[in-house]
Amino acid sequence: MSNAALIVAAGRGTRAGGEVPKQWRKIAGQPVVAHTLQAFAAHPAISSVILVLHQDDLHLAPSIDGLTVTTGGAERSDSVKLGLQAIPTGTKTVLIHDVARPCVTDQTITNIIAALGTADGAAPALTVTDALWTGAGGVVTGTQDRNGLFRAQTPQGFKLDAITAAHAAFVGVAADDVEVARAAGITVAIVDGDEDNLKITLPADFARAEQILERRNGH
Repeated sequence: MSNAALIVAAGRGTRAGGEVPKQWRKIAGQPVVAHTLQAFAAHPAISSVILVLHQDDLHLAPSIDGLTVTTGGAERSDSVKLGLQAIPTGTKTVLIHDVARPCVTDQTITNIIAALGTADGAAPALTVTDALWTGAGGVVTGTQDRNGLFRAQTPQGFKLDAITAAHAAFVGVAADDVEVARAAGITVAIVDGDEDNLKITLPADFARAEQILERRNGH
């Protein structure tokens, strides 16, 4: 089965701070985007990698053999749609991944691909273990049952034809591709997530991601 990786990197990442979007900031000696791309390009089951960039960043695309670069849109879902159009003909499944998760492992990628052998969609997630509160005005207003709640991660994998049709039919702004898939009636299997597969969102996340990558490299 031919598996593509679609890396969404057209956002500006303003919450992460810094003078440049977070995907271009360096951690462990390379830009965030380079670590993310290498994780998929090096996986033996990934046959093609598509990188979706903001039009102002096209000149910054890394030089990686076989990499396809395309321009994104105003919203994440727009970028995904454009990226799906750039996937090579004959591809059967696609793993859609946020560029800001540079610590994704081979095992997570392998688990998603394996799950797609029997499911139309699969995504990694972590069970919520902390107590949950509701709040307003700086005070606790109640509690929330955590049973059945998960922290979603990427890559989120799908049969290519199914997710392409789902995005074409979806109206509005979705939190992720699982939301788009479920709106189209696609069942999404949950596979084990990884605590190290963090999404760089705030300034402190850069240091944590760098520590994870350096630990893996023996530094």
